[in-house]
Amino acid sequence: MATLSDNGSSTLPTIPTLNPDHVSLFEREGLTVKPLEPLGIEIYGADVRTRLSEPVIEALEVEMAHRGFIVFKHQTDLSADELVDASKWWGAGEIHSTHGVHPATPGMNRDIFRCSNDNRYGILGVGPQWHNDGSFEAATFSHSAYYMARAPEQGGGTHFAHQGAAFDALPEEKQAFWERLVSVNSASGVSHPVVHTHPISGRKSVWLHLGMTGAVIERFPEEDVPIDELQQAPASVEQLRLLNETEMKQLFNDYNDLLNASFEKNYGIRYHYDTGDLLYIDNWALAHRAAPEAHMSAEEQGLRIMDRVTIKSRQNLAPHFGLPQHINLAGPHPFNSDGIWKAGGVGFRWKDDIPMQN
Repeated sequence: MATLSDNGSSTLPTIPTLNPDHVSLFEREGLTVKPLEPLGIEIYGADVRTRLSEPVIEALEVEMAHRGFIVFKHQTDLSADELVDASKWWGAGEIHSTHGVHPATPGMNRDIFRCSNDNRYGILGVGPQWHNDGSFEAATFSHSAYYMARAPEQGGGTHFAHQGAAFDALPEEKQAFWERLVSVNSASGVSHPVVHTHPISGRKSVWLHLGMTGAVIERFPEEDVPIDELQQAPASVEQLRLLNETEMKQLFNDYNDLLNASFEKNYGIRYHYDTGDLLYIDNWALAHRAAPEAHMSAEEQGLRIMDRVTIKSRQNLAPHFGLPQHINLAGPHPFNSDGIWKAGGVGFRWKDDIPMQN
């Protein structure tokens, strides 16, 4: 199968530096910020049990949109309520929970999704492949919290890839093709653009779930019509088609290769946690996956306990071309073409030898 090439990419992938005005603001509030390379920010001197000022919260949300994630260091022994309350600082200011509750969850709080490498302490095997949280929701989640209640002694972190920089790294012909695509979630029928414009950074960013996609719809290009205009214009059924099996496998492998290349091309990072790290991602700007070590047993790595909280977005991640936000994959498709149209939680299987539970 063909792989991505360096040739023809329109711009070099870059991550913005910290805004100096924001740095000054943080320092006035008694915070020390450490930019990570090439993305992310660590924050020292905060206690999230006490709400930060509104200007600081707003500035941190902007920095997350540009640099992907922030980490509040040394937040040990947070209670369930303290973790949830701090998570309400972002996005729409509401928690959006979609999961079950593990018996070991603190206080059986339904807003906390507890993960672990020991099933006595949390859910096993979460997120081994690149994904964004909440792809089955119309709004997805604007942000997600990952609180490392206990870091394993031998490591087990999270990989992050910046999806705006990933779009920049694509060859121009793939940029043009991907901007004409809409994916349909296999579990819920929710549709999202494969390339969207981030509402805060204004940056074109890729978005595709490798484990729960049941169809991808392409709008045919139109000569002399800019892609931004094409995305806003409603399309007739005759202007749309489904990707077939070969095209879907190519797209998914290209996406996986693109995010895998982030470490070498300086738009990805392998983050290693300390106990008490409270990490927030901008879920519209950053894809992530659990490091392989995170799924190794507690006997091999040491016990790992992570609590996730997901935050409601201010808006839906709406599809292009006038397509509906919800599409019934269980029924027949209306397109005059053969292609993948698959309902069910596991979605299209683009590769047989890797786990897909995201």
